[in-house]
Amino acid sequence: MPTIQEYTLVVPELEPRLKHSTIFAHFDKIGEGESFLIQNDHDPKPLYYQLLAERGNQFTFDYIENGPEVWLIRIKKNARSKEVITLGELVNQDFRLASFFSKLGLDFCCGGKKTLKQACTEKSLDYLDVLFKMEEFKGSSQAAKVPYQDWSLDFLVDYIVNTHHQYVRKNLPDIQLFAAKVMQVHGDKHPELVQVHQLVEEIAEELTMHMMKEEQVLFPFIKALTLAEKTQKKVTPVHFGTVRNPIHMMEMEHEQVGQNFAEIRQLTHNYQLPVDACGTYTVLFQMLHAFEEDLHVHIHLENNVLFPQSLELEKRLVH
Repeated sequence: MPTIQEYTLVVPELEPRLKHSTIFAHFDKIGEGESFLIQNDHDPKPLYYQLLAERGNQFTFDYIENGPEVWLIRIKKNARSKEVITLGELVNQDFRLASFFSKLGLDFCCGGKKTLKQACTEKSLDYLDVLFKMEEFKGSSQAAKVPYQDWSLDFLVDYIVNTHHQYVRKNLPDIQLFAAKVMQVHGDKHPELVQVHQLVEEIAEELTMHMMKEEQVLFPFIKALTLAEKTQKKVTPVHFGTVRNPIHMMEMEHEQVGQNFAEIRQLTHNYQLPVDACGTYTVLFQMLHAFEEDLHVHIHLENNVLFPQSLELEKRLVH
């Protein structure tokens, strides 16, 4: 029988179009090892199959009462091992890990859908050693959780634009200027600077167009979805159909910029300055390093927080 602490969703009392989305929202809100009950007037087997399709093996679905008038089901969120949790999810759980992964060269933004084990294998890092160091790092550093996951999507959109898009617009012109100047002065002795300059120009062109598409197309639509849920009104159809289409394009563009920065990091040996580096050379590498770190957070918030939640929101509105 259910324990007194367990919350019970009485499904027949819910509005038909909100039944499954309400159950999914409650499941996503509870912690690992926690459970809740659903009470229904028929066997909720379709719900089981939908949970299985969209949440995999993250849950158990136990029949407490099995009709003929009342069906009572306990849905429990299973604990997941670190071997199956992705880098993006780990950073969502504890944002301090962003700096930890960055120092190891583990991509938690564009590569945020990879597990820690997969990422370590690709970088030839000892998975168990990284796991140990990660726990050590978490134990020694001060907790500073920013509740990105709890923010409304319209607030998160504004935060990304006002914080990270503004950072790009403020710093990228100086980086372009310094990259050109350092190439002209030091390019003869350090030919890799020609490629660095070219990559910086590609990044500038890509991000300028990318941010414009987000601010003029994708982000207004995400805000419209948020407003539609709040007001329970229909969303006006758009030319790109579903939000999945522009999100897919933005993720591909994130991947391209991420690859460009990975190439810069390789060319500069992780921003290691040569002995003849002048002041401008030094500032360029410092700005590139800082820009890349901000970009990792920027892309993480979009790829691993904003975009998945926007897809879920659209699905709730459609159903």
